[in-house]
Amino acid sequence: MHVAPSASNSLTFRIKLTNRPGMLGRLTSAIGKGGGDIGAVDLVDVTEGHTIRDITVNVADEAHGERIIQLISKVKDVELIEVSDLTFLMHLGGKIEVNSRFPLKTRADLSRAYTPGVARVCLAIAEDKSKVYSLTIKKNTVAVITDGSAILGLGNLGPEASLPVMEGKAMLFKEFGGVDAFPIALATQDTEEIIKACKAIAPVFGGINLEDIAAPRCFEVEDRLKEELDIPVMHDDQHGTAVVVLAALINALRIVKKKPSSLKVVVSGVGAAGVACTKMLMAYGVRRFIGFDRAGAIYQGRGELNVAKKWYAENTNQENFKGSLEEGLKNCDVFLGLSGPRTVQPAWLRKMAKDAIVFAMANPIPEIMPEQAAPYVRIMATGRSDYPNQINNVLAFPGIFRGALDCRATQINEPMKLAAAQAIASIISAKELNEDYIIPSVFDQRVARAVAHAVAKAAQKSGLARRKPKTEDGNF
Repeated sequence: MHVAPSASNSLTFRIKLTNRPGMLGRLTSAIGKGGGDIGAVDLVDVTEGHTIRDITVNVADEAHGERIIQLISKVKDVELIEVSDLTFLMHLGGKIEVNSRFPLKTRADLSRAYTPGVARVCLAIAEDKSKVYSLTIKKNTVAVITDGSAILGLGNLGPEASLPVMEGKAMLFKEFGGVDAFPIALATQDTEEIIKACKAIAPVFGGINLEDIAAPRCFEVEDRLKEELDIPVMHDDQHGTAVVVLAALINALRIVKKKPSSLKVVVSGVGAAGVACTKMLMAYGVRRFIGFDRAGAIYQGRGELNVAKKWYAENTNQENFKGSLEEGLKNCDVFLGLSGPRTVQPAWLRKMAKDAIVFAMANPIPEIMPEQAAPYVRIMATGRSDYPNQINNVLAFPGIFRGALDCRATQINEPMKLAAAQAIASIISAKELNEDYIIPSVFDQRVARAVAHAVAKAAQKSGLARRKPKTEDGNF
């Protein structure tokens, strides 16, 4: 399957060209014939005989980049001086930093920020621990914690390799939710040690975002921390995905005019996200599910099921279906893909029910490409940014934690997540809603604000909020 060039694989070529008419055209033609997507062309220097230019090109992957380099090298009177990978350049030195909120320019500043003045603040908190929220960073700080065992579909790469992802997550928290987040990659994959480490650092943070922890360990870690801590804890790979999936489904059902209770849903990939999506859709009223993993359908009596999949077998697939994924798609209304590339063949979709909905969310290559699914389905969504209807967790977690922090919630429960999904869906008006627009853009600034507001209200109704709204409309 061809993968289109993407800004995530951008190369800048510094090139020396002989200064005569047509040279730049010859060079760009060679890049274009090689499938490179040319972006910026910048003039760096001009001499009597040569020009030096920086040409930025989006490629599909590393192998594609190497082919472009070879094509450039074959152009006569062109010298390739340097190649820069823009993604790696962005990561040089890390993507985040810590800044002081107040300058330290005088002895007076220092005496208030640190000793001796800080001692009085310490004593105030010791006397009343709730003041830690008003007098420290705790009220607006989230720990992004991982063990590096399930990194973005890449697998178990360890804590060091997880850091670029965790830094990126911290950036998204700040950019979209105004939340200060810090990456913490643990050098252990032992369940008890992870729980112990999270509990030990919890006094600093107003919330914990668990990230890229493999199933089934992630389930126990989250459940235990929710029980043993008094701050909100959420495993985003589970619940962030589930919230956005439900938001997309709410709007898709508005188009196809089907009720949740009437749906047959097939889930490909019964890991952390698959289980969480199923539970979230159940809470919304969906009743019929058939889940599939690498070994086939999940059903009661099937051997070698972990704890999460045993739950799945006991609570779904009431007909005890044991057939293939292709057979399972017969008369299916909704397909949820949370597995891997090319899991579904186009012909299989012919068997789905009328006005079929397909959410194929494997990245970078989904279970089936939108072009292949188009003749057979009414609504298509993926996890990719280069197609309509991108199901992206960033629509959920910044606003969820913003709302939880604002009301100082003790945890994030199902009503809060349902409220978040409904808030995301509500951003799109009836006039705007169509098959290619069932979910708002990740850059829509209304989303995080709406989610935060809905989450805080739901926490208040659930009795989990330790801080009441200052106004009747729920604003803090």
